Amino acid sequence: MLKQRIITAILLALVFLAALFYLPLPLFAMFVATFVLIASWEWSNLAGFGSKRQRTVYVLVSSLVLLYIAYFCGFTSMGAVDEGHVRTLLLGGVLWWAVALLWVQGYPSSALLWGRPFVRVLMGFLILGPTFLGLTYLRTLESGPWLILMVIAICALADIGGYFAGRQFGRNKLAANVSPGKTWEGFWGGFSLNCVLALTLSYFGGYSLLLLLAIIVPTSLASVLGDLVESMVKRHRRIKDSSQLLPGHGGVLDRVDSITAATPVFALALLLSGWRF
Repeated sequence: MLKQRIITAILLALVFLAALFYLPLPLFAMFVATFVLIASWEWSNLAGFGSKRQRTVYVLVSSLVLLYIAYFCGFTSMGAVDEGHVRTLLLGGVLWWAVALLWVQGYPSSALLWGRPFVRVLMGFLILGPTFLGLTYLRTLESGPWLILMVIAICALADIGGYFAGRQFGRNKLAANVSPGKTWEGFWGGFSLNCVLALTLSYFGGYSLLLLLAIIVPTSLASVLGDLVESMVKRHRRIKDSSQLLPGHGGVLDRVDSITAATPVFALALLLSGWRF
């Protein structure tokens, strides 16, 4: 199992890095859309769809949502991206995650609000649409590939810090009904590593520490929430993994759950700050 995980992780990393740095924006957007649509197939199961026909229709509708986002924000034209439209959609995505936080805190009672398949269908659009938007928008920026890697690094540090601090010091459950393995001590471990990241970038890159913290801290917090929301829905559906597509890793959603929340938060914080790396 460990060998499978390592091989899969290396192959995924190589493919992603090649696409990130060498594909032009339209092809990179299509690359991201492909993974988002695979994730939407997996989410259709979490939403409660059992038949292949229902799940296929869900993926088709998801593709229309992504096309609308691309057209609305100007990703399909040769002109400049409409940052006003990007800001509006990202703000909507971030507000959705604020609602999701309340649902995680209130689980299992909150399932009365989101447990119906129709609501979970909408949750999928609200999770995956802003992910596509955030990644595509970041790629349009001058330092786009590095900014995307920064989002991934923030999620990885939150996860790594959470694992080791939780294993060593974990006593108090973060969300016992959603993910019993996560602790507040682990949460603060991941948070601390991301503060170190901000300090490092500020010291070696000469960037404003306050601005870095204003972008990195909420992104780090959101990455934990993304993980918890998928765990909550999987627990409700009584399944362990979103699929078995990736050997040793489960499904695409299982690998990008933290990124789905972190990306729109990071992109919106960057956009509102008016700062460019």
